[in-house]
Amino acid sequence: MSDDGSASPAAVLRSVVARAVDADLAELDGRIAVVERGSQSTRGEAAGSDSATPAERLAELLGEADSVVAVVPRLDADLARRLNASLKVGDGGTDGGTDPSAPRSARVVFTGSAADRLSGATGPVVRRALADRGVDAYRHDGESPVAVALGDDRAAVGLIDDAGVAALLWTRDPTVREWAAATCRRYLDAAEPASGG
Repeated sequence: MSDDGSASPAAVLRSVVARAVDADLAELDGRIAVVERGSQSTRGEAAGSDSATPAERLAELLGEADSVVAVVPRLDADLARRLNASLKVGDGGTDGGTDPSAPRSARVVFTGSAADRLSGATGPVVRRALADRGVDAYRHDGESPVAVALGDDRAAVGLIDDAGVAALLWTRDPTVREWAAATCRRYLDAAEPASGG
């Protein structure tokens, strides 16, 4: 996505989101936080987070939310493990960070290779694990160039590569949240509920 191929995943992700919301990158940069795999540096809201990796931060953001809607193009083992721990319904997760009595609504659209995991050999196990966590899973036949999630009042966008989540951007910025909501809605409208269990 970079013209010269040398841009960092975080830089590419900031550029992708700025183009998606038709915003000036310099102006948007002050309203977002980004973490990149292999880097300790973050911006904005990230200063209060102990998360060292994009997958950790994504799981943390979604685990804190009462309502989640997401589009996921790839689900690697590390992200699945982290989300599993953060989305446990009724037990507050492993660190007690969520309210065990809080109602949770989670709708996730799996697209691309993530959708294949719902229908492949491990599909029944994956669907059952999602259902046990209160996640309504949907399958989309297309692709998504990025992961997009809304957790309560925050939008998160992840740049995915062969090793998982390369960079994660999150924000409470209304423009990015509106784009993320429209993106999730578009994928949900074109998806089918994952069947079986």
